[in-house]
Amino acid sequence: MSDPAELLVTGPDGDHADSRLAGLLGDAAARAARYRETVGERPVFPGADVLTSLRSRLGALRDEPAAPAAVLAELADAVEPALVASAGPRYFGFVIGGSLDSATAADMLAVGWDQNAFNTLTSPAAAVVEEVAGQWLKEILGLPAAASFALTTGGQAANTVCLAAGRHQVLADAGWDCERDGLAGAPRIRVVASAARHVTIDRSLRLLGLGVRAVEEVPAHASGAIDADALARTLAQRPGGPVIVCLQAGEVNTGAFDDFPAAIAAARRHGAWVHVDGAFGLWAAANPAARHLTDGATAADSWATDGHKWLNVPYDSGYAFCARPEAHKAAMSATAAYLGAASETLRSPGDWNLESSRRARGFATWAALRELGRGGVADLVERCRAHARRFAAQLSAADGVQVVNDVVLNQVLVRFGDDDEITERVIAAVQRSGVCWMGGTTWRGMRLMRISVSSWRTTTADVDRSVEAILAAVRASA
Repeated sequence: MSDPAELLVTGPDGDHADSRLAGLLGDAAARAARYRETVGERPVFPGADVLTSLRSRLGALRDEPAAPAAVLAELADAVEPALVASAGPRYFGFVIGGSLDSATAADMLAVGWDQNAFNTLTSPAAAVVEEVAGQWLKEILGLPAAASFALTTGGQAANTVCLAAGRHQVLADAGWDCERDGLAGAPRIRVVASAARHVTIDRSLRLLGLGVRAVEEVPAHASGAIDADALARTLAQRPGGPVIVCLQAGEVNTGAFDDFPAAIAAARRHGAWVHVDGAFGLWAAANPAARHLTDGATAADSWATDGHKWLNVPYDSGYAFCARPEAHKAAMSATAAYLGAASETLRSPGDWNLESSRRARGFATWAALRELGRGGVADLVERCRAHARRFAAQLSAADGVQVVNDVVLNQVLVRFGDDDEITERVIAAVQRSGVCWMGGTTWRGMRLMRISVSSWRTTTADVDRSVEAILAAVRASA
């Protein structure tokens, strides 16, 4: 019987692992390319029967090893029919953009290169690429050139990094060293945020030990934007002490933007740290026609956004930026003798992130920005805005269909009939159709279809085909 370790190195036929790798990666790339070439015509969401069969096709854990090529084929054959076509042109759920070709290929290189992007010793190349990508991101988003940044797993991690920096700064201003002494006995931090804030803000507060009870909730306008006057009144009720104010660029349902000049001015009167959660909305700054939506946002202290939304890079990729690099670094950095001395010339990614062991996300981000350039990012945002407006115009023209939000960016909220039950039936029917996929949400006490347009692959024809599927579901649900 063969030695299992020797089998993994040499393979069942005696060929060496290195000689097999090129063929294996070539097969993986070919399979991925075939999937992407046909994703536009696949069902956007798998049926229940496909998901049921997936478990059985994956099989049970075996005692003996298997050849890598057989493993890859077995995995791909089992999983591919069950995939959600979120990389395709008619997936409009959860603000997910399908990854660009260059970013996809760069991410495959990142896997093959297998770099730990923690610091300049684990991968100096990854550190340099990340530094360049971070500078490009700040240019695209109109953020201060001197701001620090971190490439994270997504908006959740980006918000957590930014709020950790804010926690450090407001407690330091109050004379408390949070990193040394923790939160026990520390001055209590007020977190003032919109009633329409994203759930990741609350989770970040839990993870940072501040807790959701720290939130003083400010009402939002019907649009979803924070009521800046109410924010000013809330801040004035308890003057003094450490305060963090959380604002939004792109409310998750309506796409609304907060009034940054008024809200930040009110926050500054109370010495607050101002954080902007711009998971998808911050990308409006890259488009001249939409840039006004972010007016005043650059006066904040920190900003968070996602790359796997509107930059269309592969999952997982988020970005955190901080106007006060010293606070950012104090909240995130860690040192140990075995990690080595910091480079005098290279930025160390590990000083700005939550994670130590990190995939090299900078490769895909650099590739996407290099492929698109400033003009390409601007065009991508504008196309998605135009598609969202087309959805709204066609659907609102149909009997019994109401678009309930002002479509300022890429979000469209739709109600069918005059009760929640009809809307739920339409959403379910559209999802079953496989033509397109939109989720449901509750907004202002109503169940609504939520359409999020953020993929570079979506065309006008895809919008029209999706509208036809929605209206067919409306007729069937009448």
